Amino acid sequence: MRFILLISALFVLLGFSACEDNFVERAPLYSIDSENYFNAEADYENALIAAYDLLQPSYLNVMLGEIASDNTLAGGESATDVIGIQQVDDMIHTPVNAQLKSIWDWMFAGVQRSSYILEFQDKTEFEGREVVIAEARFLRAYYQFELVKWFGPIPLKGDSRFVLGDETRLPRSPVEEVYAAIENDLEIAIANLPVDARDVGRADRGAAQALLGKVYLYQEKYDEAATTLERVIASGKYELVDNYAGLFELTGENGPESVFEVQYTDAEGAGFGCLQCSEGNVAVGFNGIRNHTGPIYDSGFSFNVPTAEAFNAYEPGDSRQLASVLDIDAWAEETGASFGLGFEHTGYYNRKYIARKGDSNIGDQNLTNPNNYRSIRYADVLLMAAEALNATGNDEQARTYLNDVRRRAFGDLDHDISASGDALRDFILRERRLELMGEGHRFFDLVRTGAAAGAIDGFTAGKNELFPVPFEEIQFANGNWSQNPGY
Repeated sequence: MRFILLISALFVLLGFSACEDNFVERAPLYSIDSENYFNAEADYENALIAAYDLLQPSYLNVMLGEIASDNTLAGGESATDVIGIQQVDDMIHTPVNAQLKSIWDWMFAGVQRSSYILEFQDKTEFEGREVVIAEARFLRAYYQFELVKWFGPIPLKGDSRFVLGDETRLPRSPVEEVYAAIENDLEIAIANLPVDARDVGRADRGAAQALLGKVYLYQEKYDEAATTLERVIASGKYELVDNYAGLFELTGENGPESVFEVQYTDAEGAGFGCLQCSEGNVAVGFNGIRNHTGPIYDSGFSFNVPTAEAFNAYEPGDSRQLASVLDIDAWAEETGASFGLGFEHTGYYNRKYIARKGDSNIGDQNLTNPNNYRSIRYADVLLMAAEALNATGNDEQARTYLNDVRRRAFGDLDHDISASGDALRDFILRERRLELMGEGHRFFDLVRTGAAAGAIDGFTAGKNELFPVPFEEIQFANGNWSQNPGY
């Protein structure tokens, strides 16, 4: 199980003498291994920071969640620019795909770091330990939810770390068991997390409830989803901000609409040798306008370009259209900006996540952008609750939540939806596309609602609902794991 190799949980720091003669005689001054760590609160906190750190590589999950859908095309410089992304866009990906392997590896690294804490959760007593453990459970649930969405069955090992050899012994647990494990982690997290996070960027009770509601929704457990998501709404902690476009600026980070965000900084150190090692949001640079010269925006690599169909899906007067999708031709005409043409140029860019001038980048602007990923927004919670309530027959409350989102989009009551039943469901799902455009949810919404085959070019029903387990993992499992159907 080679995702284990990514886990930097074991360190040995040796004291070196300036005199080479007695180097071999010097004992370690300080050593850390898995068995003598977690002796103080600081050890748990440091391990928790390491677990949070694995959220940052999920920028790739967000990009591919759009590119695999009908919202965007791969783009880039050419048809061979990051071939794994191009293959996912065309639905011709195979188990040999560097980007899919990256998602597998880094999300399992997050599971492993979280499980490291949970394995030793009872070793040392300190005030507030239950909150640390609850955050670790939230994070493990987050990573496992990503994995089950992308790959379906995955191995589970309870509150223990994986070790080499587990890949030949542990099965890929059925999806139902994976979801049960995620639910269990989140239920414990909800019971122990504070209403307000200890620090900006940490998980709190609302984040765990929202994620649990989403997990229920993905399983079509609509009663449980509605109940859980309405608790988030009833808390009164969150609200829709007036300025939709401002949500995605640096000034809009961690605001009243944010339920959970992946935190990014502009720290130096990123490089193409390890994009996932960046502390910045790499997707922002990859989404950027090719060779842009002009105001407001910095240039980038022109990946993940919205289609004309996605841009035109918005109704006239919907403020989200231009806030979500940048019409580069109109922008150039308005401002005198210039730009280059990349592969599959559509004329549109993901405005939410492209680099702005003045983002205070220390390193490469395309690799270290500090723009946070808004993983769970309150608008998403409202629409998930609306979907669950509609499925349970409470159309009146479902319409209320749907129209709350639409009133912010249009600034009036004239665009309220009055439909019921299946027609209301269709409006809710359409609204999810418009509200969450560019945020990485579209592919999975299409899959879970059975609409993917009719919406995504090249999508094969019975195969493309899941992505293939990386070829190396199947090899290492030595016959213990079978590949996903169709691959």
